[in-house]
Amino acid sequence: MRSLRFISAEALVSHSQLVQENLDNIAYNLYPLLFKASYLLEQADVTRALLSHWPLEEFRLAVLLRPNTDHPEDLRDRACKACLEACMQGIADHVLKSGSNRLRVADFTGIQDVQVQQCPCGRALGRWGRTKVLARTCCQLQGQPCSAGHPIEVFADLFVTEGNFDMVVQALKPLGPAPLQVCCPSLRADSLSPGQLLQVLGLAGPGNLRKLEVVHNVRLHAGHVQQLLTQVGFPQLTSLTLPTKAFDAPPTCAPNPEGEDLLLTSIAWELSQMNQLTELSVAFSTLTGKIQTLLSPLKTPLRVLDLANCALNHEDISFLADCNHTAHLEVLDLSGHNLVHLYPSTFFRLLSQAAQTLRVLTLEECNITDSHVNMMILGLSPCSQLQQFKFLGNPLSGSALRRLFAALCELPRLRHIEFPVPKDCYPEDAIYPQDELSVSKFDQQKYDVIAEDLRAVLLQANREDIQASTPLFGSFDPDIHETSNELGTFLLQAFKTALENFSRALEQME
Repeated sequence: MRSLRFISAEALVSHSQLVQENLDNIAYNLYPLLFKASYLLEQADVTRALLSHWPLEEFRLAVLLRPNTDHPEDLRDRACKACLEACMQGIADHVLKSGSNRLRVADFTGIQDVQVQQCPCGRALGRWGRTKVLARTCCQLQGQPCSAGHPIEVFADLFVTEGNFDMVVQALKPLGPAPLQVCCPSLRADSLSPGQLLQVLGLAGPGNLRKLEVVHNVRLHAGHVQQLLTQVGFPQLTSLTLPTKAFDAPPTCAPNPEGEDLLLTSIAWELSQMNQLTELSVAFSTLTGKIQTLLSPLKTPLRVLDLANCALNHEDISFLADCNHTAHLEVLDLSGHNLVHLYPSTFFRLLSQAAQTLRVLTLEECNITDSHVNMMILGLSPCSQLQQFKFLGNPLSGSALRRLFAALCELPRLRHIEFPVPKDCYPEDAIYPQDELSVSKFDQQKYDVIAEDLRAVLLQANREDIQASTPLFGSFDPDIHETSNELGTFLLQAFKTALENFSRALEQME
């Protein structure tokens, strides 16, 4: 329930001109209240004016938008384009405004990007867009005199691609005086060359970096990863994501006669020096028989581990089942492995070890069939902390899903299920795992009937709090959604280059 103070603030910010004319007469402790009211109502002019006059030493966006006694609604999932651009324009105005010398920190981290925006305009400014706006603002202000006499530290979660690389580099490495100093606790990189990645990381202050995501179209191999970890160094890093094939040997690397992977051993040692590392994602890297080499040196137990489609064998699963990380895991992704069929006892021992901490479990395309459902029920039953269970792409019938749903209702903290289209809805000769074309060709009417039955199972168990869905092509990824056009262009260029290389090779053969 909104307080009378907040209702009054809403009424005031609705009169943009009146607020802007009287900002100098408003008590300092009312600025945060007026800011949240202006953000809620999308009064961008008021938001900009408040920032230009901000009288406090710190401006922390996520703190201002979170629930409080005056307004219990959480606005941190509103990445409103109009408001966020107004914030950055307000910071720029503040820098140039004479007499403005109190603001020292502007923190734009902590915004949650979601699929549907609740702000009035409905237009989002995602992480990549926020990075571009910040970098552009920094570049425009470079060389300008700073009225405060000191730079303002601007904290932001950066997302760097080929499309904004040059501007970000200029923002991070100004040639002259810079009234805004970019601080980067989190960085995501896509569509960059290894050299560009090293350059931007060196400028972003790797000593203070907490989260690094190198994804998709950054073409790294194990040699690059070793170079990255040894040359740059990330003493404060808590979360690391590496792209597809990041542990593949370099093309010129000769195999070790003794079979030891010296590059992986070196990488594992570098990771072991990161005493705060608790999240590791290395999906789509071939790590057959190498998990112990990679994980055993780590000194700090992992809380998040993504090993999807890493071609793990029984030795790897056995190590996971017994290693010290498992009892601390909160998020685990083992998608793309035939676990229940090939290593049932070892896999369920792993689940048992993780049962007291595991919150999110993803087992997509693991060839879980109707015959495995009873084992799955037994394996999941101790997981009392489980909040999300995702198992898309498994060939399960409607009847098997109903049995599994009935068991999942017994997990007290479960709130989210992603289940596959039942195999009843596909032709009898459907092959798993399915490609994108095949997965979308199913009987919608059959699916609707079975999905309604599954909802009935939840309702009968009084579990209306569980949301169940079938996102055919995976969960919404705001970063991919925002940069899809650029990624498409990058892939087309890569395909063109590959064809040109192939043509040259044919000509040389002739």
